Amino acid sequence: MRGAYCPSQHMTLLLIYLPLGALIGLLAGLLGIGGGGLAVPALLWSFSHQGVAPSVRVHLAIGTSLATIVFTALSAIVAQQRLRAIDWSVTLMLAPATVMGSFASGYLAGFVPPTVLQDAFSLFLALISLQLLSNWRPAAHWMLPARPFLFVVGLAIGAVSAMIGIGGGSLTVPFLSACNIDIRRAIAVSATQTLCIAIFGASGFVLAGLHQGALPPWSIGYRKSRPVLPP
Repeated sequence: MRGAYCPSQHMTLLLIYLPLGALIGLLAGLLGIGGGGLAVPALLWSFSHQGVAPSVRVHLAIGTSLATIVFTALSAIVAQQRLRAIDWSVTLMLAPATVMGSFASGYLAGFVPPTVLQDAFSLFLALISLQLLSNWRPAAHWMLPARPFLFVVGLAIGAVSAMIGIGGGSLTVPFLSACNIDIRRAIAVSATQTLCIAIFGASGFVLAGLHQGALPPWSIGYRKSRPVLPP
């Protein structure tokens, strides 16, 4: 049995999530990112104020972040396709491994302690921040590797991204740029991989949560414990 929010709770949630979603979408569009680096901390803050159990709060934030990235990725793909910037040959070589890595990682993340996931997310953001502050960019001295190595790279990008709830652009774009792919094409290909990561990573979280409880109503994949009714 799933509980129901009263009208005042519905209104409170709307007042929280509508501006929050608009802000994340705006910044994601301006910065060319999926938005996971913004969504996960914001959702953690919101869930903590809603009283969501700490044991599932981090998993809920990461899974929800991946679900929201689906929409930013779709809009980015449409825009890039209009510009004919997407290199579909590279996309199709990376996509199968990205799908497998993100789905497996999203599923396995459901069994990882929340503190470990939160620490991994924090560490990743710290590394990205250091990269931005130092203005470090990988030198473009590689060529696009053969399919076996590219498959391993796709698996790694999908697995890391899904585990911490990001779209993967901060990994895909530098890798493709290092392989002498033009930055505009790299960003366009990254958008397609972001969609794969978001859909299959979120699906993995849903599957992992089928037999877990303690989450609020409207949580897809997680069963809320059935209350004991008085006789």
